[in-house]
Amino acid sequence: MLKLAIIPLIGLGVFFAYAQEPIPITYSGTMDRVIFDGKWTFEQEWKQSSLDTYLYEDGNKMVVLRSAHQDDHVYIFIDVVTDESLDSKSDYATICFDSENNKSMNPDHDDRCFIATLAGDMGVTLQGGSNSGFKQMENHPDFIAIGGISDKNDRYSAVPHTGYEFRIPTDVIGRNNVYGFYFLVYDDQAKKYYSYPTDVMYNDVISSPSVWGEIYSPDKSLPEFSLPLLILLPVFGLVIILSKNHACKF
Repeated sequence: MLKLAIIPLIGLGVFFAYAQEPIPITYSGTMDRVIFDGKWTFEQEWKQSSLDTYLYEDGNKMVVLRSAHQDDHVYIFIDVVTDESLDSKSDYATICFDSENNKSMNPDHDDRCFIATLAGDMGVTLQGGSNSGFKQMENHPDFIAIGGISDKNDRYSAVPHTGYEFRIPTDVIGRNNVYGFYFLVYDDQAKKYYSYPTDVMYNDVISSPSVWGEIYSPDKSLPEFSLPLLILLPVFGLVIILSKNHACKF
């Protein structure tokens, strides 16, 4: 059973923690080749993406985060390298974006979270701003969130373990080069939670956006301009130049 509570946040005072290192997200031209099955499916699949590794409990738990963006989507892969218990439909991962990065105490309308469960049929989209904190909303047609079990192609461990892949449309989270960001992973057998930032309280309630970390585009390539706009920009520039030249003749 999915154990993530989507109820009002409680005990907000205990969530305050030291700032966590922001996560750089990179542009990748290969994300459209990702096969969404919750694992590293082929050798090159997530190679062109940012890498961040998190250790918990003195190194006994390891979570690898791969992130990238391409066109109208943000791509996230959470590889829970040391979760080998494989509890179908009980293990899950949640990722959250604060589009305005305003660090609000309570989740507001620009805060969205996405849930993938191990062997689940489809992901779940949550939006802040309701009296109960987060409420479930209809999934965007291009949204994907799925959990799976690794195989021999995984780059971090040959032992089968859980993983979660997400494709988040920028239509849902907005086009920004900095977002508030948070993830939460649940291991049902261990009955434990693992998160980024790593020093927030681990439980079944999504933490306050005020303590989320950040994910950012170092070169500000996110948001990306669409191809038609890139083509039109030089045309606009030429029109302006010709107009000025024409005006100077009179």
